[in-house]
Amino acid sequence: MSDAPAAPPMPQGPLVLNLQYTKDLSFEVPGAPEIFATLREQPRVDLQLDVQARPVQEGGNVYEVSLQIRADAQAEGRSCFIAELVYCGVFTVTVEPDVLEPVLLVECPRLLFPFARNILADVTRDGGFPPVMLAPIDFVALWQSRRGEQQGPVGTA
Repeated sequence: MSDAPAAPPMPQGPLVLNLQYTKDLSFEVPGAPEIFATLREQPRVDLQLDVQARPVQEGGNVYEVSLQIRADAQAEGRSCFIAELVYCGVFTVTVEPDVLEPVLLVECPRLLFPFARNILADVTRDGGFPPVMLAPIDFVALWQSRRGEQQGPVGTA
């Protein structure tokens, strides 16, 4: 037996990503297989993005943050594909209450975004189309615009 004292626990920062996962993934090509033979132009992809956060347990500091992305591609007046992804992370957040909302709705999705971006690119490429490469998202602007549209905490349940 050693008389050496036990090592103190490693300090955790104010934001810890405990795990991340694909919660929902859907990809459909309504006009397959004909769309592949008749498509003559690059599809125009409309993107919708949303961020939600909810506590995992009452009164705790563990939250599930979800990044929800929908890509709807159209060409020649027809739907080419529809891709929907909900990518989540479980975070432990120990910050002051006045900065909790921006941490959950700006910093957390900023950490998840590169992984969601890769999944969407892979699924659209594997579906027979050019990969959808999302441009970087300004989560601060997204959060601020949502705050301007609604009163109270945005995206928290």
